[in-house]
Amino acid sequence: MAALNALMIAGTDTEVGKTVLTSALAAYWQKFLSSRSLGLLKPVQAGVGDRELYQRLFLPDQPLEAITPQYFSAPLAPPLAAALEGRSLDLTAVWQTLERLCQERDWVLVESLGGLGSPVTEELAVADLAAAWHLPVVLVVPVQLGAIAQAVANVALARQCQVNLRGIVLNCCQPRSPEDVAQWAPAELITRLTQVPILGTLPYLDDPEDLEKLSAVGSSLQLEALGLLL
Repeated sequence: MAALNALMIAGTDTEVGKTVLTSALAAYWQKFLSSRSLGLLKPVQAGVGDRELYQRLFLPDQPLEAITPQYFSAPLAPPLAAALEGRSLDLTAVWQTLERLCQERDWVLVESLGGLGSPVTEELAVADLAAAWHLPVVLVVPVQLGAIAQAVANVALARQCQVNLRGIVLNCCQPRSPEDVAQWAPAELITRLTQVPILGTLPYLDDPEDLEKLSAVGSSLQLEALGLLL
């Protein structure tokens, strides 16, 4: 399988900042790389959330089904949400949507569900899918107590599944002082333990829909490592 012109934004868990990073990269692209086309994909969503935000901010002319090919009503792990509806998750439909987007757009951002270890089906986790589809991944780690262990564990899972991990982005889900960041998510220590570079730290954003702030946050990251300036 050939490499795709896409990047997966994954996390250590749910609610760690994947949506903020995806929005920051999309806002940066919209402001500084508008001559090139960007696609956004949330392959699977359970409950209301990211696809509605992406449609509102970046894709007003696209139906929700084009952003998220597999949707379930209950905010649960996809296999459980699908079972409640008497359905099974159709990965073929997800792959076809991703492949079409990669053909139509210069670059595609793929926001995963949950963490790298979150189940997509009863047999596959997010890390398995990233590896099978040859998607390079950036890992979002929240700035909080336990961040170091979360980073180490998720990088180990990525290596076990042979995921192409481009780097780690730290995210402040709540207001954090520089001292908090240094003590709870020390970049040098995380890099030494994981051998994965830290590509930047996202500050807490009180308005996650402010496109100007999002693009500024996006521009502060090491974008070359993510492939967005190629």
